[in-house]
Amino acid sequence: MGNRRVIQSFASLGVMATLAVCASDQEPADVSGAEQPASVESKWGYFDGEPVTKWNPDGRTMTLLTELRYTDPQGFVWVAPIGSIVDGASIPRYLWSIMGGPFEGKYRNASVLHDVAYGEHNRPWQDCDRMFYYAMRCSGVSGAEAKTMFYALFRFGHHWKFPIKRAKPVKYEGGLVARGEEIPRAIPVNPEQINDARDWISDTDPSLEQIEQRANGEEHTDSTPEQTEKQPSPGKQ
Repeated sequence: MGNRRVIQSFASLGVMATLAVCASDQEPADVSGAEQPASVESKWGYFDGEPVTKWNPDGRTMTLLTELRYTDPQGFVWVAPIGSIVDGASIPRYLWSIMGGPFEGKYRNASVLHDVAYGEHNRPWQDCDRMFYYAMRCSGVSGAEAKTMFYALFRFGHHWKFPIKRAKPVKYEGGLVARGEEIPRAIPVNPEQINDARDWISDTDPSLEQIEQRANGEEHTDSTPEQTEKQPSPGKQ
C-alpha cells in the first residue's frame, strides 16, 4: 500500500513537471514591465529604470528626469537619456484613440523610447518600429494589439530615408547627406486600413515580416493614377 502511494506521488510530480515544460513554450503572460518573470525578459528583452518626467511650460511636451534603458531580444540597448523631450509625436495621433495616450499604462516605456529613437535617427526607422513592438510586449501589451500598432507605425509613421550611423554622412544623388531626411507622409492615416489589418492580425497572427509585406504592398497601391498606368500589375490581363 505504501509503495502504491509512493508511485502515485512520483506520477503526480511527473505530470506537474510536464505541464511546467509546456507552459514555458507558451506566449508570455500579460504582466507589467516591473514584475516580469525571467521567461518574458528572455523573449521580449528587459527594461532598466523607470521613466520619471515633468511637464514643460508649453503643456504638451515632457522632459525625462531619469534615464530609461531597454535591451531588445537581439541584445541591442536603446537609451532615452536624462533631459530627453518627448511628446508622443512619433506615433500618429489617430492611434491614440486605439491605444490611449502614448504615455499611459503599458505603452509608456515603449513610447518614450520610440520618441527618442525617432528624434535621434541613429538607427533605421524599421529597427525603431520593431523595438517599439518588442518593448510593448515586454510591458505586457497583447500580441494582437502590439502587432496592430506595429502595422500602423510601419504603414503611416514619420519615416526618414537615411539613418545616421556613427555620425558618418551617406551619399545620395552625387552628394553627401549628413542627417536623416524626413519623408513627407504621402497620405493621412487610413482608419479603414488599420481596422482591416487588425482583423487580419487577430485571425491569422502573422509574423512581423508578413505585416511589413502587407504595409509595403498597400503603399504600392496608393500610387497616383499616372503611376499606375505606367506600371501595370504584372498579372493583369
